[in-house]
This record gives sequence, structure tokens and C-alpha cells, in this order.
Amino acid sequence: MAIAGLILGILSLIGGSIPVTAAFPMWLFGLVGIILSTIARKKLKAANQPSGVATAGLVLSIIGFVLSLITFVACLVCAGAAAGALGSLGL
Repeated sequence: MAIAGLILGILSLIGGSIPVTAAFPMWLFGLVGIILSTIARKKLKAANQPSGVATAGLVLSIIGFVLSLITFVACLVCAGAAAGALGSLGL
């Protein structure tokens, strides 16, 4: 689970920084990564195992979630503004 959270965090971070990928909500990867990394971290702490990968996945997922959510909302706002501008021009 920790590796899955790490991979989803990386995908969310990379996808969130590329505006072209905003068509697919990459913030979902970050959200699922946060959930998986938190569960894995709790299980590893309870078993007294090292939880570095789960912590890294949690951090990357949080950063990727926030970044991709900002990019997604900015793209929606930009598309709405473009549609409004075209509507006011009568196109």
C-alpha cells in the first residue's frame, strides 16, 4: 500500500504541474494516494516497521493534490472566461 501511495503521489505531482493533463482530474490520484499512504503508515507504525516510503507517499500526495487541484480549478476558470468572452462577441 505504501508503494501504491507513493506512485499515486508522484503521478499527482507530475500531472498537477502540467496544465494539459487538467482535462483528467489528477487530484483524484492525490486523494487516493493520501488515503493509501495514511493507512500504510498506520499499519507500519503498529508493526514497528520503517514507514519512510509511506511518509514520502503521504507528502507527495498532499503536495500533488493541492497543486493539481489549483491547476484544475484554474483551467475551469480560464475555460469559463473564454466561453464568456466568445459569448459577448456573439460567436
